[in-house]
Amino acid sequence: MADALRTRVLAAVAELKYVPNAHAQMLARSHRSAVGVIVHDVSDPYFAEITRGLQRVATADGRLVIICNSFREPDRELEYIDLLHAHQVAAIVIAGSGYLDPATAARLDDRLRAFEATGGRIAVIGRHEHTGDAVLPDNEQGGYLAGSHLLELGHTEIAVLTGPTPLTTTFDRLKGLQRAARKFGARIPAARIHAADFTRDGGEAVAAQLLAEHPSVTAIAALNDSMAVGTLAALRATPDRRVAVIGFDDMPIARDVTPALTSVRLPLTELGERAMTLALGTAGDAPRVERVKVELIVRQSTWPR
Repeated sequence: MADALRTRVLAAVAELKYVPNAHAQMLARSHRSAVGVIVHDVSDPYFAEITRGLQRVATADGRLVIICNSFREPDRELEYIDLLHAHQVAAIVIAGSGYLDPATAARLDDRLRAFEATGGRIAVIGRHEHTGDAVLPDNEQGGYLAGSHLLELGHTEIAVLTGPTPLTTTFDRLKGLQRAARKFGARIPAARIHAADFTRDGGEAVAAQLLAEHPSVTAIAALNDSMAVGTLAALRATPDRRVAVIGFDDMPIARDVTPALTSVRLPLTELGERAMTLALGTAGDAPRVERVKVELIVRQSTWPR
């Protein structure tokens, strides 16, 4: 659908207070055997685990899953929503983070509402602008647990590796870390907070930079496990430095690296299962929001100062 036509349709929907006919929606969905999933990068272990859960539920329901990699590009996400809409999938699950930019979030929301107006279902994982069924991992509390753990161990010179700054996931996890610092009367200056790709190589490169620039740092909090694994690699190149490292997500590899990685655990497969269950279930009168708790898993990569 062209942008101009989409704008007119959405304006008419708002002006006429259009409510989709439930019977028509059932008829429209009756032949829709596929569901669409939009992730940032399915090769990322985080999304691989979530996709495992999504596919498990969809397969049990006899659905074909179409997986789309957006590579954290909002315009690509818009294109995929339109493409999945054109293929009349029964539902779309957005498994990647939301975006902080209001204009970007609004554009995505408009596309999703247009899809819903034709009988499609939406479920999101994480904090998005779209008002609808959602599975919300408590990223802010996870950041708080990570920061509190390091501070309780006596680390006050903490550096942080964040993910891409436009993402709500990055913002929420960093917000939790900063809340912990305030509680303990500490501070994490901006000079010790560096953004990187949510990847092993991104973590290694930025950790090496932080270690060189800040010799007083005794602990690094990486906002996902892939970056934390990269941080451990950077530390192996500087054996004279003893720096504690904590990750986030508790991916399967976390227990197998050396030292075994302390991490904030999210039940990643469960996130996918719950989101797909919402997407394929019967729509409720009000949006359904399922909140998922986090858990601190302590291993050998953190120790008292």
